[in-house]
Amino acid sequence: MKVALVHYWLLTMRGGERVLQALAEMYPDADIYAHVIDREMAQKEFPGHKLYETFISRLPFAKRLYQNYLPLMPMALEQIDFSGYDLVISSESGPAKGIVVPPGVVHICYCHSPMRYAWDMYHEYRRNAGLLKRLLMPILMHRIRMWDALSSMRVDNFIANSGFVAERIRKYYRRETEVIHPPVSSDDFYIASQVSDYYLLLGQLVPYKRADLAVEAFNQSGRKLIIVGEGEELNRLKKLAGSNVTFLGRQSFANIKKLYAECQALIFPGVEDFGIVPLEAMASGRPVIALGKGGAMETVVAGKTGVFFFESTVASLNDAVQYYEQHRAQFDSQTIRAHAETFSVKIFKENMRVFIEKAQKKHRFQE
Repeated sequence: MKVALVHYWLLTMRGGERVLQALAEMYPDADIYAHVIDREMAQKEFPGHKLYETFISRLPFAKRLYQNYLPLMPMALEQIDFSGYDLVISSESGPAKGIVVPPGVVHICYCHSPMRYAWDMYHEYRRNAGLLKRLLMPILMHRIRMWDALSSMRVDNFIANSGFVAERIRKYYRRETEVIHPPVSSDDFYIASQVSDYYLLLGQLVPYKRADLAVEAFNQSGRKLIIVGEGEELNRLKKLAGSNVTFLGRQSFANIKKLYAECQALIFPGVEDFGIVPLEAMASGRPVIALGKGGAMETVVAGKTGVFFFESTVASLNDAVQYYEQHRAQFDSQTIRAHAETFSVKIFKENMRVFIEKAQKKHRFQE
């Protein structure tokens, strides 16, 4: 069986790329397509796979300004020739599913999220955009939404990475989907013999992840907070933060594992589609203090692997941290890690294998 894997852009190894990596391991001869690829990184993470880029990669400063070429990405996807393939799996969060496959080829879309900036988070993204983007977004996103909704009809079967995303697929694409949670490589993480006195926030520093809420809450409480990550919010957050908040920027995987293992708890204040970071913290035996919305509701078990707060306010977050400190003894590291292991790569691959086999049988029957 000849297989193609289609991803939006392949420049870092975050949650979406870890899903792609697991799929690539399932199909070691699969070809990989993306708009823009960091080839040095990709050849290391996806050894033995042929890598193909769309014409977006040949545009000026594509590796840095790729998001500015969003209006051209639908056309770029439609230029890829999938003749000769038996199965195509698109990994969707940015434009990836809008490919055109020949009759007889099964197209399965693993959807991390319908494009946030085009749908439910459009107004938030526009508010935080620069003047030129703010002026252009109404026109561009109108066309992107039409293409995005229409291109969902090209997909034979959808898979959502969470129930939260499945609801959004129903809302915007009017399609039913099965939920298969992304994998976490729990064996990459460890439980420390001792923990420190800091709390950890880790991820891309963009507005919707609400790192500002965590900074304000920890400014008020005076507790230690370490923030790992980069992004457009970094400078603003540094100005906002008190002396008890430390910014480490981008860190090596070895340092991240140590920070996970030795923190008091992970702070997760934004609404995420799924969120692999909480599972990595739990694989390290550490609890998660999360906003009780979005994907965190499917990974964190209240009172067992973490604590929820239900309002995006300083008081609500600090109350949750205080509750954790008062009930710290009930959060057992081994129990927390065991829960994270239920989201293993092995389980993900088996669930995907079963789904793909059913989809192919259904497709053959319909033909």
